[in-house]
Amino acid sequence: MADDKLLDKVISLAKRRGFIYPGSDIYGGLANTYDLGPRGTELKRNLINLWWKEFVHKRPEIYGLDTAILMSPRVWEASGHTSSFADSLIDCKNCHFRTRADHLIEDKLDIKVEGKSLKELAKIIKDKAINCPKCGKNNWTEPRAFNQLFETEVGIITGEKNKVYLRGETAQGMFVDFKPFIDSIHPKLPFGLAQLGKVFRNEITMGKFTFRVLEFDLAEFEYFIEEKDWEKWFEFWKEEITRFAHLLGIPDTKLRWRSHTPDELSHYSKRTEDLEYEYPFGFKEWFALAYRTDFDLKNHMAKSGADLTYTDPQTGKKFIPHVIEPTFGITRSLTTLLLNAYHEDKEKNRVVLKLPYKLAPYQVAVFPLLANKEELVAKARQIHALLYDQFVVDWDDRGNIGKRYYSQDEIGTPFCVTVDFDSLEDNAVTVRNRDSALQERISIDSLIPYLETKLNQS
Repeated sequence: MADDKLLDKVISLAKRRGFIYPGSDIYGGLANTYDLGPRGTELKRNLINLWWKEFVHKRPEIYGLDTAILMSPRVWEASGHTSSFADSLIDCKNCHFRTRADHLIEDKLDIKVEGKSLKELAKIIKDKAINCPKCGKNNWTEPRAFNQLFETEVGIITGEKNKVYLRGETAQGMFVDFKPFIDSIHPKLPFGLAQLGKVFRNEITMGKFTFRVLEFDLAEFEYFIEEKDWEKWFEFWKEEITRFAHLLGIPDTKLRWRSHTPDELSHYSKRTEDLEYEYPFGFKEWFALAYRTDFDLKNHMAKSGADLTYTDPQTGKKFIPHVIEPTFGITRSLTTLLLNAYHEDKEKNRVVLKLPYKLAPYQVAVFPLLANKEELVAKARQIHALLYDQFVVDWDDRGNIGKRYYSQDEIGTPFCVTVDFDSLEDNAVTVRNRDSALQERISIDSLIPYLETKLNQS
């Protein structure tokens, strides 16, 4: 049975255990912003490292870039974002609640309306008598377009400032650097450019934790191909995206692929599919795959005057490559991973965060059985020092041992190592497994290979 309180439970755990904090909380907060605590920072770093390993380091034809957040505004004009990157804004006249018209309809009717015109959205809201979810009234403004790009200015003197945009996607930096990349690296098709970093979107809809925020981390790559091969590569990367979701511990029962309708396709896309995850608020986009054709390179070539063609080294033929783009929301994935890992063990009256071992903030925690016994603390410190070159290790000597175990369960730490009085005599420790709560006695000499074997099983 679905737990309709699951999101609230995860939000509470995330704050209590140092994963995610509300942004600017001591000043009353700023909607759709969050800060990562120590455990959230480690979780995100592990996710990023795994993504980079799977899609860059393991693939010799994919190269990493790190492009600027601020670019010439002409980049966003050429890409179509200044004219097409818009949401449908609507306000309740009674309580001034503001939201996206398409999200209002989708949440109420469970249908997809992204890409419909403002008039079509207004008609649906009127015909279906959709009330304000905050005050219950039906007194809406007309939907109106609202561009998602954040504007700022470069310059320090009033009147001499130039408008620029915070990037709304990482892709454009990779297209803009296409020419210097091929001139310096001389790759052979197919090849990819990958990037992971901050992206900014002026989101209207609030709530749902880190699912939709103003500032987030996005990982994506542009895979450059010949046009004739696009369907083959689209299916290939669709399978690879699913494989990566499985690496993150997500079962097929929580996933589904959904194709965009012609109405909702982005201006640059000929085909787009979303890998959706079943959140407590329904199936929603988690990852995405788009066939961007040659739209971006062709437009940047026309608007900049730069030659962005590719020369086949065998035939000498010059052409503009087409692009397949897999996209992975890193910040959104934090909500996805926490929701998927949250587990209530009723039998043992505990909450367990069953994160894959490779993603857990800590791999091992080390405790002295009693924090007021110097000989136990000293022995535990030795073991902590022994392990931290090999693993990410937490130290915990607060409260009683039972509370420490339950705390590490909620953090998602796979293994806890406890030093007790017997350890001083037999040079062994007790190792507790997070998921089963079973304990084993392991000699300190065998501890590192034991943990390595166990951690590699996840």
